[in-house]
Amino acid sequence: MLILNKTAGVFSKPSRRKPYEFLRSFNFYPGKLFLHKLVLGIETSCDDTAAAVVDETGNVLGEAIHSQTEVHLKTGGIVPPVAQQLHRENIQRIVQEAVSASKVSPSELSAIATTVKPGLALSLGVGLSFSLQLVHQLKKPFIPIHHMEAHALTIRLLNKVEFPFLVLLISGGHCLLALVRGVSDFLLLGKSLDIAPGDMLDKVARRLSLIKHPECSTMSGGKAIEHLAKQGNKLHFDIKPPMQRAKNCDFSFSGLQHVTDKIIMQKEKEEGIQKGQILSSAAHIAAAVQHTIACHIAKRTHGAILFCKQRHLLSQSNAVLVVSGGVASNLYIRKALEIVTSATKCTLLCPPPRLCTDNGIMIAWNGIERLRAGVGVLHNTEGIRYEPKCPLGVDISEEVGEAAIKVPRLKMEI
Repeated sequence: MLILNKTAGVFSKPSRRKPYEFLRSFNFYPGKLFLHKLVLGIETSCDDTAAAVVDETGNVLGEAIHSQTEVHLKTGGIVPPVAQQLHRENIQRIVQEAVSASKVSPSELSAIATTVKPGLALSLGVGLSFSLQLVHQLKKPFIPIHHMEAHALTIRLLNKVEFPFLVLLISGGHCLLALVRGVSDFLLLGKSLDIAPGDMLDKVARRLSLIKHPECSTMSGGKAIEHLAKQGNKLHFDIKPPMQRAKNCDFSFSGLQHVTDKIIMQKEKEEGIQKGQILSSAAHIAAAVQHTIACHIAKRTHGAILFCKQRHLLSQSNAVLVVSGGVASNLYIRKALEIVTSATKCTLLCPPPRLCTDNGIMIAWNGIERLRAGVGVLHNTEGIRYEPKCPLGVDISEEVGEAAIKVPRLKMEI
């Protein structure tokens, strides 16, 4: 989702409820005995307010989420102060719904895990502030969570995936390839040098005014592009994938967006329509853009797999590629990645779409993973801060580039 850096003075500052008033609203279940570790996860890194209670066996005992998508569709992107206010208005209710649904009393929780990095500063602040009040009141350990780490580990909630494995995280705010060697042990192989693929898809959808398209008016930009692309010809426009000569595993999408903008401007002139009207060739543009993004992501991922196998960082016979993040729900991009994993004899695993986008379950599960490993579990929260920008793991992308892995060309017949 596009981030709009403008202020919005349309909301009044909310009243702050004391934590004990919040806790008094819960129903308690004194006769129920929980033998497993239980973690409450809280997520407010962008525009979704989410919470969940998960146990150490992977059972989701309760969850709740409030999406801000409809609000931000009207403004054409996320306005951070608006997102902040909506988090403030909904976080208490969402956490209460998740805990109540779990039939766990707050005193039975083993810990509280919350996203503290990376994300929108104003949004992260709401989740952290609320969580610290709760931690103080309940006297529970606090587990600060890296949003990308949570996405990467979600698959282990659903499948028996052993370390190490390769992860591709693609969303509206992130694009990276990393080798996951442990719960908090990541080697960063490549990342976007500019914008994220989801951000680009949103911007193209906005430039095509797809919110005015009768079939796409309630969809996010990425979903609108995927839907419309099914009706278009991906070869109608010749758009070259970026960084074709680069030997590393980094990504770039801003140049592709610039090329697409020029195509749209040219077609508007040819069709004699104003900016903001729907082009007759919109479906062809959507198809070409989606195909080019898919090919770019697939090639960089192919290179990462080959690098890891060459350096014996991944198994030669049963390597696993995990793909997560909001853009991972795009089925066309998944099919492109299936071609790569088939050629490299890897297993492709993706969480279900509802766990690819931001949610409280992945935060709670990351808390469980850290609790079991004894990593990053805080009993003193003094000095804890949110971090809007924070890299994941140890960056070895230069080493990947120096290896200059030759990536064979694959036929992307999707």
